Amino acid sequence: MCAISPGVPSARRESFSISVVSRAELSRCAPWTSTFTDQRKDYRYYEILDDTLQDNFEYRYFAIVDDNGHVRAIQPFFLADQDILEGLGAERTYWVSIVRRFFPRFLKLRALMVGCSAGEAHLAATETLPVNVVAETLSNGIIKQARSLNAQLIVLKEFPSSYRKALLCFVQCGFARAPSMPMTMLNIGYDSFDAYMATALKSSSRKKLRKKFEATAGISDIRMSVTDDATSFVDEIYPLYLQVFERSRMQFEKLTKDFFRQLGQRMSDKVRFFAWRRGNILVAFSLCMVQGDSLYAEYVGFDYAVALDLHLYHYVVRDMITWGISKGYKWFRSSGLNYDPKLHMRHRLDPIDLYARHTSAFANAIFGLALPWIVPVRYDATLKLFPNYKELW
Repeated sequence: MCAISPGVPSARRESFSISVVSRAELSRCAPWTSTFTDQRKDYRYYEILDDTLQDNFEYRYFAIVDDNGHVRAIQPFFLADQDILEGLGAERTYWVSIVRRFFPRFLKLRALMVGCSAGEAHLAATETLPVNVVAETLSNGIIKQARSLNAQLIVLKEFPSSYRKALLCFVQCGFARAPSMPMTMLNIGYDSFDAYMATALKSSSRKKLRKKFEATAGISDIRMSVTDDATSFVDEIYPLYLQVFERSRMQFEKLTKDFFRQLGQRMSDKVRFFAWRRGNILVAFSLCMVQGDSLYAEYVGFDYAVALDLHLYHYVVRDMITWGISKGYKWFRSSGLNYDPKLHMRHRLDPIDLYARHTSAFANAIFGLALPWIVPVRYDATLKLFPNYKELW
């Protein structure tokens, strides 16, 4: 067990424990509405997920409680069935697929996942409860909690690499760390998109981009609009989102129409919906979120009847970056996957990690050795071309 050692800060002279609370019980937990207020995905985002993405997830929350029984912080988690080989591709899991004809749940485990079912995770630190205390408290009690919830696997899902020092206590408690599919980041601190291309891109990349833009240059009826609420056209958005989702070789969360609706209604201060219409027909959209000096591209949707011929991916990225520059944003950040165009546009990888262990000490000895070899990052050839690929590890 990783005990909390005494220290100078007052929070570290106290001891803390964790208990599981339900969504209904959160109303009696005062710290909840201040959870993640410094992040674009604050407590409201987690409530929206709880309300709209329930088919494959059971949402719960850890209350971090002090010696006096006061709840000091709330750390979201969820329960899900996890295929530990998901994302490796059929060519690497052929023999497993044969075994699963007879044992369907082979290497599929009930998992307790600390974090967010739709995005990267953060620790629920507060002004009086530092991030390392939150981490140590969770590491002390999470194995017992997982067993009580019948979870065989514990995963800290997609934590930014900035948490590596704080989360060392989990490694000391038998967790293995491995890279998850990284986010990316692009410096857009330029006067215009043309200035970015001229300064940041190689001449060969500029030439290729301009050629793609020529595919839409003569189409004057493609118009972009930006709004913080997509309720009025969510019925148009959702089929385009599904087209992208169904083409992805890696699928985890499947968003619902109500997710997009509620996000605009409840988080309009942090959400921007970009929509591109050709005439009266929606051909592309992007759900973005804002935080500080960064514009985050979270989810996209395309009408593939025209998207490939018109190179709409590059078209919409150019428009989003242009809009971001005009609003004073300095960074364009993107969720994982689709790395090839990002490589040529000179994105850098923004590492996120997962930490995992089996609740059985014996099984964990094997699992810990296997984890770095079963993550998709190891086998993605495009990722290895990024100059900071080694930072993932």
